[in-house]
Amino acid sequence: MHTTDDILRASAAWVWFPRDSDHDEGDLQLVRYPQRFGGGVRGSRVNADADAATVVDGAVERTRAWGETEFRFWTNASDRPDLEEELRRRGAEHVDTVAVFARAVEGADLGVPHGPTAEIVTSLEQVREVDAINVPVWQQHPLDEEGLRVEHEEVTAALAAGTQVRVLARLEGRAVSTGGCTIVDGFTRLWGAATLEHARGRGAYRAVLAERLRVSASLGATTALVKGRTATSAPILARAGFTHYGDERGYRLTV
Repeated sequence: MHTTDDILRASAAWVWFPRDSDHDEGDLQLVRYPQRFGGGVRGSRVNADADAATVVDGAVERTRAWGETEFRFWTNASDRPDLEEELRRRGAEHVDTVAVFARAVEGADLGVPHGPTAEIVTSLEQVREVDAINVPVWQQHPLDEEGLRVEHEEVTAALAAGTQVRVLARLEGRAVSTGGCTIVDGFTRLWGAATLEHARGRGAYRAVLAERLRVSASLGATTALVKGRTATSAPILARAGFTHYGDERGYRLTV
């Protein structure tokens, strides 16, 4: 198990770069999302000598230069400077909060009930089923056939390399929940958990979580790191023995 400082640093360093996105890795990490994920610019991981107003000015300028009108920012305890007050001053809307959790990979008892089953995604058909879950849950555009093929290639290549795994859970044979994990420096980053609304509360999420922890241990990870939505997965994670290391808040600013 990593130390608290290790966990907080790993949480701050965790940035997702979707396929076909653009990046600006200066004092503030900026990622321009493709339209499939709603477009706009996401900011995180601040480490700047300038004041908060100057940092936000730079983010707004870059967002406009990319032709985007929405800037989203996720706070982190390690931000320097803290941008939260400046974003609020400019009228940014608080849109979401996630709780940062971590625990040792080994020894989890998740109490997965009888019924849901979990499997590692390896086939094109499974990728199609994952997409069918993600589209309504995350309000994404569905992948076309070429997108599914590329996604399948990426999933299988990462699995073969032992760096990333995608898991699918079923209830009564139907795919209802999914989630992924990425192995980085002894951590397993647990991401992308989604369960179809009608299937929630029946253990499918726990089945996905248990399988990700199992495979992560086999790939050498010792600490699981996850950012859980306070209204959905956070209570399950707390009951599964994850320790709460603070919250990250998401803000949306129209520029």
